[in-house]
Amino acid sequence: MAAWLYWPGVSGRSADAASGAGAPSAATPPTPVRAAVRRSVEPVKPFIDRLLEVLVSYVLVGTLGNSLELNLGNGFTQGWEFYAVTLALFVVLAYPGFVWRYMLKARRHH
Repeated sequence: MAAWLYWPGVSGRSADAASGAGAPSAATPPTPVRAAVRRSVEPVKPFIDRLLEVLVSYVLVGTLGNSLELNLGNGFTQGWEFYAVTLALFVVLAYPGFVWRYMLKARRHH
């Protein structure tokens, strides 16, 4: 929602007219210049940083779950299939947070 402004020196007049050396031409209207909108620019994280965040979160949640399992009773050994399925579920269940952060909030700021 930028306002249209007429900036000094950026009108339809020539350089002589802007400096006062000549008369401004009545035929050329001032040129509107779009004002720059100042937004807080968030630094963009590389993909590898975001991937590492997801993997570290997965490991932390898995460690918490494993410690709760060990406190409640018997700890069961798991194969690679268990970790593949839980990682896929972790990513799928994280998708609503991605939508909120990058799709819905971004739409409100524009």
